[in-house]
Amino acid sequence: MRLTVATWNINSVRLRIRQVTRFLSKHAPDVLCLQETKCQDESFPRRDFERAGYTHIALHGQKGWHGVAIVSKLPIADIARDRFCGKNDARHVAVTFDEKATRSKPLTIHNFYIPAGGDEPDPAINEKFAHKLAFLDELTTCTAHRAAAGGERAILVGDLNVAPLEHDVWSHKQLLDVVSHTPIECEKLVHARRAGGWIDVMRNFVPETEKLYTWWSYRAPDWAKANKGRRLDHIWASPALAGAAKQMTVLRDARGWQRPSDHVPVLASFDV
Repeated sequence: MRLTVATWNINSVRLRIRQVTRFLSKHAPDVLCLQETKCQDESFPRRDFERAGYTHIALHGQKGWHGVAIVSKLPIADIARDRFCGKNDARHVAVTFDEKATRSKPLTIHNFYIPAGGDEPDPAINEKFAHKLAFLDELTTCTAHRAAAGGERAILVGDLNVAPLEHDVWSHKQLLDVVSHTPIECEKLVHARRAGGWIDVMRNFVPETEKLYTWWSYRAPDWAKANKGRRLDHIWASPALAGAAKQMTVLRDARGWQRPSDHVPVLASFDV
């Protein structure tokens, strides 16, 4: 069975519901994972998704900030929500599909929104950056990591807010002191991925020597011409899904839509 999963930091799902339904109408992934939904669960625009054919919905939201959601055409067997760093932030939701949905062994999708970390890359003076580093450390012991290391079929997606490789940013040298590409962040994210045996699906399709971006700042007057992007959004697959990813697309054009998010959707298809 071919399963297509999309991830997108939408930067307010209610503000950009038209962009989301446009995307679903054209690309129709089986599962869409959203980050920064910025609404409580009871305010999520559920009916818009149901009309689009996504009747199975898992939410972990909060008022005004953060928030993650998974909408699916396939029936969801189980929903889990993990919390990190002793905080009540809504930054993770996971869904498990059983044999009825995948026609094979169960598969779990984990959707993350890792803290951005503020502007100052010094945990001693920036509590937001300290929080981010602690969150990255906890990735190596979280439920998703244990599932991957334990041989389960799992996919991890989301806005991980780190561009870990040299060509995940427009200028490696100029961004070494900029939050999202500092050496300590990159090392911690790469360590978390390797510790779980996770496969970097996007880089399986685009070599590490080539530029690959999913985010362009609102601050650029002409984002397309400047093309100063970063790869902040990721798709990982557990070792049990090695070789299962068959296609990957970064929908760059979505950055040019009316009232866009600063992130664009990423899609990956798996034979499961």
